[in-house]
Amino acid sequence: MSFFLRWLFAFVLLAATFNPTPWNFVRWASANFDTQLPVVVLLGLVLLIGYIIYLRATLRSIGLFGMALILALVAAILWVLIFYGLVDLSNPKLATWIGIFALSLVLGVGLSWSIIRRKLSGQVDMDDVEE
Repeated sequence: MSFFLRWLFAFVLLAATFNPTPWNFVRWASANFDTQLPVVVLLGLVLLIGYIIYLRATLRSIGLFGMALILALVAAILWVLIFYGLVDLSNPKLATWIGIFALSLVLGVGLSWSIIRRKLSGQVDMDDVEE
């Protein structure tokens, strides 16, 4: 359950920043930049903090190679789905949602990697040892 919540928060973070609907920070901020600048800056900083937490944890746990490997795995799965006609990327909205999903998987795995590795291998990270 903990991985699901970490992934879900990553998905919400990415989707709140940008998605193909009119309900996202990028479109709202560009439309309200002149009239609501303090709120735009505040919400932008909140999103930035979320990204820093996720990216720092992901880079520390799996690194750039791990991030690329997870994206490659998602791309290969997507390629298989396209090959068998289960997914059609001609719709740009669907392609955007799939991109958000793929990036959220990378961030979710990155934030949860210590827990996943501990459950798979039984090894404990130095950061996990209680004092």
